[in-house]
Amino acid sequence: MKRTIVFTGGGSAGHVTANLVLMERLREEENWDIHYIGSKNGIERKLINRSKLARYHAVSTGKLRRYFAMANATDLFKLMVGIVQATIRISRLKPSVVFSLGGFVSVPVVIGARWNGVPVVIMEPDLHPGLANRISRRFARIMCTTFKETVRNDRLGDKKLVYVGPIIKEQLKHGSRARGIYACGFVSDKPILLVMGGSQGADRINAIVRESLPKLLSSFQVVHICGHGKTDSSIPSKEGYVQLEYAHDELPDLLAMADVVVSRAGSGAIHELLTLRKPMLLIPHTDGGARKGQLANAQSFRDAGYAELLLQEDLTSQCFINGVEHVYEKRIQLENRMKHFLIEDAAVKVIDLLRLSAASRKEVSHHSNIP
Repeated sequence: MKRTIVFTGGGSAGHVTANLVLMERLREEENWDIHYIGSKNGIERKLINRSKLARYHAVSTGKLRRYFAMANATDLFKLMVGIVQATIRISRLKPSVVFSLGGFVSVPVVIGARWNGVPVVIMEPDLHPGLANRISRRFARIMCTTFKETVRNDRLGDKKLVYVGPIIKEQLKHGSRARGIYACGFVSDKPILLVMGGSQGADRINAIVRESLPKLLSSFQVVHICGHGKTDSSIPSKEGYVQLEYAHDELPDLLAMADVVVSRAGSGAIHELLTLRKPMLLIPHTDGGARKGQLANAQSFRDAGYAELLLQEDLTSQCFINGVEHVYEKRIQLENRMKHFLIEDAAVKVIDLLRLSAASRKEVSHHSNIP
């Protein structure tokens, strides 16, 4: 008999990526009817519809803020509407389990699931739980964590917290350095720097890379992922420099050929780099909310000896060049430290928890029919 599962999470690509990995596994290995509940216009809708892994359902949602703002009143109303919509949708779908990766859109879905008696498993990508997951954990049966320290430092001593590790896209592990070098027109005997400017907050990093290019290109070949619509056509074609808006199918090869990677400090991205043993210079968001979460992520990686950290407020062309050169000089030391990180298949652990939770839902439903 087919079981139904509902996924949720959104607001940024990082709150969707692990869901895509899990949905791909479930489609291949299990007899699941897969649905996704997200916002009407969020990035999650674009990513899920493009993947064709789940049927998408939109609900109203409002941004969760920790500070006073007039918009909090209207967003609170949107959140309440979203809870009603999610509750009705889940009552119709009758899922065996709901899985949430966080972000503001997940809260109505988690609450709606709880009100329908559906077990909820949530996952916290960052070192410190975000506001959405701090709310959602009250309604969840299990909260999976990406960082061991999240469980170790939990002041509540909550037994529902379970460390599983990072969920990594399997295809990233199969990149080819030779293919990457060939595709970019690079040479094999000069170091390669990969800059992942990303989407949100890419402008500052992009500007610094372009300002630093003359000096960078004397020592490195550079692949610069700028973000959608953020390439600069005014920069003349330079030997050893490639601009890309984004990278999908070619990303495993770009990562395989990179000697140093510059990145923001979203949990998914940095754990992918850790899994691939890539020396990294992290430039985290440091302004409020989830961006403070990036700072904590980056500090954790620096303290573990996996990365070097450059604060955005210290970001100048010279500091950027110095940081890249320093990581390259320390690359062997960083790679050796990363080898101590035990790579496990977190997706398998999470799917096992989903199976158990779904089975418990079935058992409760069965007993509830007994007179």
